[in-house]
Amino acid sequence: MNDTAVKAAVAQFLKNINGTAQREIEKVVRSAIASGKLQPHENCTTGVTLTAEKIGLNITIYSKIEI
Repeated sequence: MNDTAVKAAVAQFLKNINGTAQREIEKVVRSAIASGKLQPHENCTTGVTLTAEKIGLNITIYSKIEI
């Protein structure tokens, strides 16, 4: 498998999870704001963990959601 094929396979994986992840995050952020757990214009540190046991992938990426 060449580099182009690897890039395409990874890009397809990310495309597949992007929409679902965005909807789920939006849902919990709206709920947190409605319940008072999160204030409008408050930042929320968030992490995403990617794992794939077969290839030894285990990484957590942290970033802020700026509301």
